[in-house]
Amino acid sequence: MFDVVTIGSITRDNFLESDFNLIPWPRVSSGKAIVFPVGEKMSVRRVYSTIGGNSANASITLSRQGFRVACFGKIGNDISGREIREKLQSEKVKPLLGISKNVPTAYSVLLLQKGERTILGYHGASDTLTIKDVPWRQLKSKWWYLSLAGESDSLLKPLLKFSKKHGIRVAFNPSGHHIHHRRKDILDSLKHLSFLVLNADEASELVGISFRKPKEVFKRLDKLTPGIVAVTDGPRGVLVSDGKYIYKAGIYKEKAIVDRTGAGDSFGSGFVAGLMAKGLKSKVKKSLPTGRQGKFSPEDVKYAIRLASANATSVVEHVGATEGTLKKNDFAAVRWQRLTISVSAL
Repeated sequence: MFDVVTIGSITRDNFLESDFNLIPWPRVSSGKAIVFPVGEKMSVRRVYSTIGGNSANASITLSRQGFRVACFGKIGNDISGREIREKLQSEKVKPLLGISKNVPTAYSVLLLQKGERTILGYHGASDTLTIKDVPWRQLKSKWWYLSLAGESDSLLKPLLKFSKKHGIRVAFNPSGHHIHHRRKDILDSLKHLSFLVLNADEASELVGISFRKPKEVFKRLDKLTPGIVAVTDGPRGVLVSDGKYIYKAGIYKEKAIVDRTGAGDSFGSGFVAGLMAKGLKSKVKKSLPTGRQGKFSPEDVKYAIRLASANATSVVEHVGATEGTLKKNDFAAVRWQRLTISVSAL
């Protein structure tokens, strides 16, 4: 049996780094846009090729932390799909991959400039994942890390039904698309979760409360889920609730922000790796981690926050969503031992 199976999107990511021309563009949050001359050739400074997607990113974090991991998603019958399989195997991740005969592997071109990126994304085979692709028997494990992209969000209910039947702990990272189109399904599913991770905008949209009132957001979520809830807030750090306490942490100082791709996946999967590591320490904690019932101690939660934050920081210091992912021994470095975390009653 696997320790954890990751379920979700898998892509081939290709980064083009250069000094792209920028113009003011108030229609987007950054206020800037990249401009290309039509009909001309442009050179780039560097090219990087790697893999990405929620399922692949999370699987590499969990494998590097020493767990037995499988990655489930869907690829095309093409070179990109074969390269993804080879990369996962090199990371000691078992590929459990559906194969589309007609639709190519999901593919992204990321235009990278000074740590910021613009993504040209093709969802491809990853967006055709359906219940017919699910290898149910092979998905049996202790944990799932679930993050469904695009139209595959229709799998949420049958997956949770299976996880409940087989006693699988579920960590869930819903996408903005999923929240926007299937908000009620997600709210109904929260009672089955052991861990929920969102960013601040997603948390606000899900419960209909501004994150300027974080305690109100957490009180609402804690009524809906027995699990631990983490809400990331960019450079302001993270807030976590276990149903009894709120934990507030900042971020580790980056050596340099090279690429933000995969920061959310590396945080969420790093947190789960921390919970799993602490859950192995005692027989009591092997039961489902239902936050307010106290299956994880405050020290356990702090450990998970530190590992998640360290993993995300290391990832943004490298190009690609997985290149900077920490190995188990890396987390022992002095750099990652200090992170201020305050704890207060909810």
